[in-house]
Amino acid sequence: MKRLGIVSIFMAIFVFGTLSPAVVSAQTPIPWPEKWWPSKWGQDDEKGAFNTMTPGKVLSAMKLVKTGKMYRLGIPYTKDIPLPWGRSYSLVIPGLPVGGPFGKNGCVWNDEFMAGELGQVGTQFDGPGHIGIRGPDGVDRWYNGRALGQDYRNAHGLLQDGVEKVGPCITRGVLIDVAGLKGVKAMEKGEVITVADVEACIKKAGIEPIGEGDAVIFHTGWTSYWKDPAKFNAGEPGIGIEVAKYLIKKNIAMVAADSWAVDVVPGETKDLVFEIHQLMQTVNGIWYLENLSDAALKELVKDGAYEFLWVFVPVPFAGATGSPGDAIAIR
Repeated sequence: MKRLGIVSIFMAIFVFGTLSPAVVSAQTPIPWPEKWWPSKWGQDDEKGAFNTMTPGKVLSAMKLVKTGKMYRLGIPYTKDIPLPWGRSYSLVIPGLPVGGPFGKNGCVWNDEFMAGELGQVGTQFDGPGHIGIRGPDGVDRWYNGRALGQDYRNAHGLLQDGVEKVGPCITRGVLIDVAGLKGVKAMEKGEVITVADVEACIKKAGIEPIGEGDAVIFHTGWTSYWKDPAKFNAGEPGIGIEVAKYLIKKNIAMVAADSWAVDVVPGETKDLVFEIHQLMQTVNGIWYLENLSDAALKELVKDGAYEFLWVFVPVPFAGATGSPGDAIAIR
């Protein structure tokens, strides 16, 4: 059996149980219409909710900077990062120095060789070509309803919906400190973040409600288990379908969290697999940044920084499904 098939089966069994796709369609309503495309930004769009970051939104967000303090929210990429679903990551420097010496000045240098699913390990950004939906007609589609065919991809990457198409995200960041609201180091695996939780966090922080074009960042405490891969990968707290629909109505730019999927795992419905990913990303073009640093988010909380200038720029790997990255909050 192909490796992808093994991984897909493992995901379905491990996270949600052993029900077949036929049972899914028979028992559980899917939370989007059968034909969910074209996007509200037009049938040719490949940016999704990043379209909400207008020049006016960027200028407004820059006014939030009062002290100039910067917070690096990504986690360093190391050889021991948690790697679920058979993914891999390796960085090797092949000899020291790699090049030189050249010239009378003795110029030498080092290079590195990197291999693995670079867009889908560690602190990772899900782009338009990552999560898809196999519809009732048996066709696999990604953002804006694009089907997996010769016009969509080749051996060197995606021809449409590549991560290079979305551009940078510079906007107002809103920190939703759910772990702090509940008074815990970390929420529990499978614990659902509700709309009541979100609004209570905003009220506690004393900031304006979530608005159009905002980046919404959830602090659950889950990456405090980063050095315990078995526990970290076994599930996570996260948003449920109620919060997903709430954020879609708010017309936000993106979602981020200190967890590996943003969504609650195990999910709320046993016979659906990552349906919140599909609803948010594939259907509505709202992209995810996953595995933020628990320590950095705690520092924001300590400083009372619940809204800030948010800066995230996906690495423009042409045709890639995602990107590594280091989001920056500036208060």
